[in-house]
Amino acid sequence: MSSLQKSVLKSKLPPPGINFGHGSRINRTRGFQRKRDYDPVQWTPYFDHSTDIKIGENTFHIYTKGTQGPTLVLLHGGGYSALTWAEFTKSIMTMVICKVMAIDLRGHGDTHTTNEEDLSADTLALDVAAVIEVAIEEGPVIIVGHSMGGAVAVKAASLLANLAGLGVIDVVEGTAMDALASMQSFLRSRPSSFSTIPQAIEWCVRSGQIRNVQSAKVSVPGQIKNIETNQLATHDIDSLSQTSSCEYDPEPVIQREDVIEEEDSITMPPPTSSFVHTNKKYVWRIDLAKTEQHWFGWFKGLSASFLNIPIPKVLLLAGVDRLDKELTVGQMQGKFQMQVLPACGHAVHEDVPDKVAEAIATFMVRHKFAEPASDFPRTFPAC
Repeated sequence: MSSLQKSVLKSKLPPPGINFGHGSRINRTRGFQRKRDYDPVQWTPYFDHSTDIKIGENTFHIYTKGTQGPTLVLLHGGGYSALTWAEFTKSIMTMVICKVMAIDLRGHGDTHTTNEEDLSADTLALDVAAVIEVAIEEGPVIIVGHSMGGAVAVKAASLLANLAGLGVIDVVEGTAMDALASMQSFLRSRPSSFSTIPQAIEWCVRSGQIRNVQSAKVSVPGQIKNIETNQLATHDIDSLSQTSSCEYDPEPVIQREDVIEEEDSITMPPPTSSFVHTNKKYVWRIDLAKTEQHWFGWFKGLSASFLNIPIPKVLLLAGVDRLDKELTVGQMQGKFQMQVLPACGHAVHEDVPDKVAEAIATFMVRHKFAEPASDFPRTFPAC
């Protein structure tokens, strides 16, 4: 074979180390595998400031980014923290000119109140309205909430005089109410403690709670606290050794991309029983099981309230099957914009932050709330 023929043949071969679907798993060798990195990441690459807002005897913690344009107020779901919006914030700031303010809600993150157990929708909505009034001096506000935060956003809408737009992510009254029956079972299936922060991050990723590794590395520390200091795990990150690792050492997996695809979950071991806690150092920041008395109030009447808010609205869902009858009718009547983002879990804005940012940025530009900062891909509402 001539050198020219060899060159042509070589150019038609795939680069070494590339995987081609499920069948490629049997061809993996130790040389191409390495353990995934679960080391935590600080908030600083994502936000400009981490600030406390004093309201009476309560201290609400916020993360902010940007100095121009309307303010995008972000509300996390139950059990999460404001850091759940880190990757989303990074993306949307490249698309539109705006300011971002992500709030740690009562009982979550670095927010501390005199009554941590009062997580009723009315109390949370009053908290959000108070924080916005103190922290935002002027300009329009667009509020976006995920899950419980979406319900709070809807409730807070009537309290905000400068509210221009509303976004709700993966929360619908009908499906949310149906899911409440199995919520306690889900909460009992989670590990109650972790030995290290990387171990907590690994569990969240391997269990499917968060499918984007990079997002989990910054958001999970905001969901757990050190039982020795009673402080959020975010305060421990700087002191961690670069060589710290999880007690649980699974079979090395190939490092491909940040998002855990559905095929990967098939080979994952049972997430709870596989984690052995010889040193219980971190626990969940909030015991969600004890908030059951508020679950019904978070979601009851949500669909009607959402439809009746007389401002532009967008609903982002992880699947069209989540839509209940009332919202289906409202969507057909054009009362709100809807976008379905497949291939992601309930933490939509963490799993596919770029896609969620594109949807929210398109919504803001379409309604002239904000000016585009770049020629980002525009999304089209679902039919």
